[in-house]
Amino acid sequence: MKLSDFDFDLPEALIAVRPARPRSSARLLLAQGDAITDAHVFDLPSILQPGDRLVLNDTKVIPARLTGTRHRSGETGQTEARIEVTLLEPRADGTWAALVKPLRKLRDGEVVVFSPDMSATLETRADGQGFFRFNLMGEDFDKALLSAGAMPLPPYIAALRAPDEEDKHDYQTLWAARPGAVAAPTASLHFDAPLMKALADRGVQFTHVTLHVGAGTFLPVKVDDIRDHKMHAEWGQVTAEAAAEINATRAAGHRVIPVGTTALRLIESAATDSGLAAWEGDTDIFITPGFRFRVADGLMTNFHLPKSTLMMLVSAVMGPDRIRAIYAHAIAQKYRFFSYGDASLLLP
Repeated sequence: MKLSDFDFDLPEALIAVRPARPRSSARLLLAQGDAITDAHVFDLPSILQPGDRLVLNDTKVIPARLTGTRHRSGETGQTEARIEVTLLEPRADGTWAALVKPLRKLRDGEVVVFSPDMSATLETRADGQGFFRFNLMGEDFDKALLSAGAMPLPPYIAALRAPDEEDKHDYQTLWAARPGAVAAPTASLHFDAPLMKALADRGVQFTHVTLHVGAGTFLPVKVDDIRDHKMHAEWGQVTAEAAAEINATRAAGHRVIPVGTTALRLIESAATDSGLAAWEGDTDIFITPGFRFRVADGLMTNFHLPKSTLMMLVSAVMGPDRIRAIYAHAIAQKYRFFSYGDASLLLP
């Protein structure tokens, strides 16, 4: 398939820059078979059935966007430059991979000061990334990052407004537990405590898995033939307990519905022909139309960017023609798009 098969025109006014309040008041497009129903996220308890299992990604977004200063002594005296760093992932050697703006104003070995407590040395660079060693580790690093860092809002929100203190709550799920993501599993942002209670009272069950969402989720697809696209890798884990819960749900004839593309990609990475297995590692699974799903019976997700790998994924769930009709309906009905936008529940 060609990249243009996943394109559509989206009015900029439909890009959400703030979430719905309360979270569960966001709109929900229910696509079930050939039918489309306009609902709200708080309607989920009446849509889902007792015994259905939602698979939830418990990754926690770190405030990965840092602004600091580089100081340098030279023939013209003391100079300084403002440096913006977006952390991507920790590496085995103790450094952090990061995007740096502007990387050309920083030399290997120079120090960037982010706060009175936090600084980092640029050790090396490769493939447009810098690799930093921070002056702090462990809990001291986490505490300083929480104070100095801002939430790494997606580019399409950051282009419209700067991150602020509200985002430290808004861009985090209710059940976030394991720090490591630099982007939120955004379908999960719609869940609040009252909704979780209503779902539990309905008999809906929950399983937590972990996929640390990376900045690669926002990388554009630059090839015309999507088979030539190289997918980014992200670390994930499905515990033996999580696998057993999901397998039991399937054995009982109930549905397994991941909340978010990250949860779906992870459980399909861990799938075998005989069921879900415990799994840990990096996944670069690329789900496109024609993919055979072995675990997921549907998907709850937000509305995605044109020509993105996530558009390809939802097209695999529902079929390309069907997803085009769903998105045309969403645009006509003025659903809000992207990370802080409305949700869809896709049940093929």
